[in-house]
Amino acid sequence: MIDPSSIEALKQSIDIVDVIGNYLELKKAGANYKCNCPFHGEKTPSFNVNPQRQIYHCFGCGVGGDAIKFVMEYEKLSYPEAIEKIAAMYNFSLRYTQGKGQYGEAKRVLELMQQFYTSQLDHQPQALEYLRSRGVTQSSIEDFGIGYVPGGEEVMAFLRSRSIPLPLAAEAGIVAQGERGEFYARLNRRVTFPIYSPAGALVGFGGRTLGDHPAKYINSPQTRLFNKSRLLYGYHRAKEHIYHQKELIVCEGYLDVIMLHQAGFRTAVATLGTALTAEHLPLLRKGEPAITLAYDGDSAGVAAALKAARLLAPHGFEGSVVLFPGGQDPADMVHQGDLQGLKKLLGSGTPLIPFVLEKIAAAHDLNNPREKERAFGEARSFLETLSPIIRESYIPQAATLLGVHAALFTPGRNRNRRQEEFGTSTRSKEDPAWQAILRTLLENERLIDEVLDLIDPRMAGEYQEAFQALIQGEREHPRLRGIAIAEEVHPLDEEAFWRTLRAQMERFYRLKLQEITRNPRLPYQEKSYWIRKIKTDILPRLKKGELVPYASDFTL
Repeated sequence: MIDPSSIEALKQSIDIVDVIGNYLELKKAGANYKCNCPFHGEKTPSFNVNPQRQIYHCFGCGVGGDAIKFVMEYEKLSYPEAIEKIAAMYNFSLRYTQGKGQYGEAKRVLELMQQFYTSQLDHQPQALEYLRSRGVTQSSIEDFGIGYVPGGEEVMAFLRSRSIPLPLAAEAGIVAQGERGEFYARLNRRVTFPIYSPAGALVGFGGRTLGDHPAKYINSPQTRLFNKSRLLYGYHRAKEHIYHQKELIVCEGYLDVIMLHQAGFRTAVATLGTALTAEHLPLLRKGEPAITLAYDGDSAGVAAALKAARLLAPHGFEGSVVLFPGGQDPADMVHQGDLQGLKKLLGSGTPLIPFVLEKIAAAHDLNNPREKERAFGEARSFLETLSPIIRESYIPQAATLLGVHAALFTPGRNRNRRQEEFGTSTRSKEDPAWQAILRTLLENERLIDEVLDLIDPRMAGEYQEAFQALIQGEREHPRLRGIAIAEEVHPLDEEAFWRTLRAQMERFYRLKLQEITRNPRLPYQEKSYWIRKIKTDILPRLKKGELVPYASDFTL
């Protein structure tokens, strides 16, 4: 059990705005902070956080409580689990009357492994030579805790020498379990980079191979402590500079961050082998900095920058995009000593919204009318994600880039006709259930294969095209993108996901039953078969909670 006095000490040391701000984008509103409630769908913020009383309350659905209650509800944790989660986030050591908590034990394992990795680096000339060749100084090696993980057998031997149970090491993300139940080290012969929470708690590791392993970088797996979609490498070191300078540089890799800090650019952070996601936004929002996206100028870097700009702009972030030319990255420029050139480049980026519009125009042959139509539809879809005043300000630039009249972008009585012409019509009546299903699939791709065994894209109705695009990996489809950034659309937990999908399947078959019954052209034998099939087989099974696979011969 956790010592009650330890819980009280934790409560006194945390701030509810900071805790909830790790999960949600809070905006100052008088004495409070506000945002859309995460516990019910809404478009107008009614979720309030009061820093004076250290409580939250939603005037829409009535939920409320303290920071611990929020983490319990949001993460679906028990009270002790929420206490341990917050303590781990803030590097707070809890006291226990008996035993030890899971978070505390996992944290201890991570700290022991960090000591082990750093102790190994001095005995690895190849790793040290690699770091020196990239320009990393001894001071930076120590400041960022860079280490080295030897062979897997040595990792397992170290765990045994410290009497660390392998299931606990697996929970900390240090080892993994094979198909036959055997444990093995996740990192093997790699330079290691410890990853910390925003509050400075060690939560995981990244590893860079020095050999020809196809995976150049590997990060810790998803654990109770480690969620790469909510973490930014180097943020715990950069945050005070970010708050003071009101700027934040997002780059692509660990070494970019280390070298930028080494050169005095101390607001640099990096994503952890993934693109920026909506889950990063609360962390990026802290301190209200201007965001500089500093990415490589290759096709992958441009695509990542475009995706990030599309995400940030609709959420009201100020910022710019800097693409490094000639195959260089920030680390290269620091190593070459070109600090003036680097400073000039970082200060001359393209603002987020113009960058998106320019890339849309550049991706299409505007001399081809059909291509021009598609470019216009894409540009307008993007502009409609912005606030009315911001959208109005950028319509002239979009019109100029595409060579069309600005009036085409302006909403008016002919809007529906124009939307039909350009193939981007928005439905006046959206379906929140299908939006939630698609949002969940966007964020949990492993569910897609399971869903495909159950339904056909036609069952998605108005969302058939978007569903088909998702299956084909076209995540930049305008409708999918709109769902991905819509503040009122939230992903579902797995239980709610399957429940919602089943309800949509039942709705589909009920509508089909009406269609079949009213169809005078359908042969009697076929009509009878499908009425009986739906009424006596499909619908009863769905009502019992069974997920009925879509019949391959159902072509009606």
